[in-house]
Amino acid sequence: MTLKWSAVVIAAVAVTLCATTNIVVALLRTGQVPAVVNMFAIACAAVATLVAVIAHLNDRQQGRLTALTEFLVARLNEVDAHVGDRNTGFVEGYLLRQGHQQDAAVVQFPPRMHGRRLMGGGDD
Repeated sequence: MTLKWSAVVIAAVAVTLCATTNIVVALLRTGQVPAVVNMFAIACAAVATLVAVIAHLNDRQQGRLTALTEFLVARLNEVDAHVGDRNTGFVEGYLLRQGHQQDAAVVQFPPRMHGRRLMGGGDD
């Protein structure tokens, strides 16, 4: 955010200095401001404005990326919790068989859906 607001301040100062210089020289009527000075001030303001816009877009992109990352982490944690519950019986049964745990409770797998069957090429 510092880069964006620094660029905005630089652009505002460049435009203000350019306008003030041209007004003071026009009021005193001693001559004209050299074109190089005006071009330099306009170039500074344009570059600073471009930097401010790019910094703002970068901040928005980082915000969206952070929100997407947080959503993805929450979703993966939810999936992990759900899958972990289903695999608990298998893991505890395996550990019990290996002798790592003596008091592990084995949870049975849920019943399979009936009516599903594998169809081969000749079952049509």
